Amino acid sequence: MVTIIDAKECRMGRLATSVAKRLLNEEEIAVVNAEKAVVTGKEKQIKEEYERKRDVGSSRKGPFYPRMPHMILKRAIRGMLPYQKPSGRKAYKRLRVYIGVPKEFEGKKFEYVEEAKRPASYATRLDELSNFMGAKI
Repeated sequence: MVTIIDAKECRMGRLATSVAKRLLNEEEIAVVNAEKAVVTGKEKQIKEEYERKRDVGSSRKGPFYPRMPHMILKRAIRGMLPYQKPSGRKAYKRLRVYIGVPKEFEGKKFEYVEEAKRPASYATRLDELSNFMGAKI
């Protein structure tokens, strides 16, 4: 059974930690509305940080940092997992992240991560951030 989590207006880091813990407990999780998740902080600093992450390394060898909002969220969740170990890789394979709500999940009940829903005074949505980085959504 797949657990469907709605990322709308959730803080990305808090959402990623709770999803990573649940993945390590062998749950299958699908995160929808990834583009509506938010990164807290001053907008200028956030954009500078993600631009620096994107430009690090070479175009041939990497590291490659994603531009699309669902892949940014998936990469944040991967950072919370022990990805270099077999348990972390198995957990990562149980994760699906979507832009919007796919047809297979329409009409189903979504879960919300309450600790990630706290209001933030400074926040940038992932779709704004990915448009800044050059993604075509």
